[in-house]
Amino acid sequence: MITIVMGVSGSGKSTIGEGLATRLGIPFIDGDSLHPQANRDKMARGIPLDDNDRQPWLEAIVAEMDRHRASGQSLVLACSALKKRYRDFLRKGHDDVRFVYLHGTRDLLADRLGHRSGHFFNPALLDSQLATLEEPSRDEALWVDIGDSPTDTIESVIRRGCAQARGTASR
Repeated sequence: MITIVMGVSGSGKSTIGEGLATRLGIPFIDGDSLHPQANRDKMARGIPLDDNDRQPWLEAIVAEMDRHRASGQSLVLACSALKKRYRDFLRKGHDDVRFVYLHGTRDLLADRLGHRSGHFFNPALLDSQLATLEEPSRDEALWVDIGDSPTDTIESVIRRGCAQARGTASR
């Protein structure tokens, strides 16, 4: 099983993904670590990525997913997966991929980004990410509101994960 924790920057993908992986005892990969340096530099300058920028990044993520599949390992991965076609590309016909969508208000996301340090993402890009976001349907992803503590959010994902990831998880 590959669980992709998705959402815009500031939604807590890395925190929730890492905590979920730890709780489940499986590996975690932060998709941000797979961005080419050119993408990191572009975002740091406050320039939104486009589809061409994202494609090599998505390919690197798929390569990691395939590597874990080949070794029989489950995986939790943090990835914005903003567009449906990105999610379809990440799924690539595999039925072992499920998405957990971290959903929050613009104000909460902006507040979180305003308090974050040491990350290449420029908080000024939040609106461009929200404009690009194609929210997944509730059949495509498990929706989780981000207002709770990380621990409560992780427990909610574990408690609700299998029951509400219809169509995305193998049975």
